[in-house]
Amino acid sequence: MERRLPIRGDELPAIIALAGVTAAVWAAWLGWDQQRDVHPDGSTTGPYEAWQVIGLVLTLLVPVCWAALRRHTALSVLGVPLGLTVAACYDWSDDASGLFMVGVVMVMAGSLAATAVLSAVITSVQRGGGAAGAGPLRA
Repeated sequence: MERRLPIRGDELPAIIALAGVTAAVWAAWLGWDQQRDVHPDGSTTGPYEAWQVIGLVLTLLVPVCWAALRRHTALSVLGVPLGLTVAACYDWSDDASGLFMVGVVMVMAGSLAATAVLSAVITSVQRGGGAAGAGPLRA
């Protein structure tokens, strides 16, 4: 019995390229902010602000939606989580507590789930499937 990979051979370079773009977007939005903010009461937050993470997510929506609209599901579902996982692992690897891998795994799982759901929704809407087998919307 012949086994095939779930991705086509011509998609692998595109997945790696999207992972590289994703890591660069991480660096642009989050890579430069490494300091925790210390508040007057002694509590700390950070190192990232909410607007940085929101900017990262909104920026990454563009390639995920683009790939899903062109039915390159493997590209959108694998490229972005791979890039985010590598970037998070590199960025957080100097954590003294040693718990950075917990965060990296959470980034990987969350981004994989989010891109899979978004790609499935886009593909379903594009096919005109809608929810629960409903037909296309008509005026």
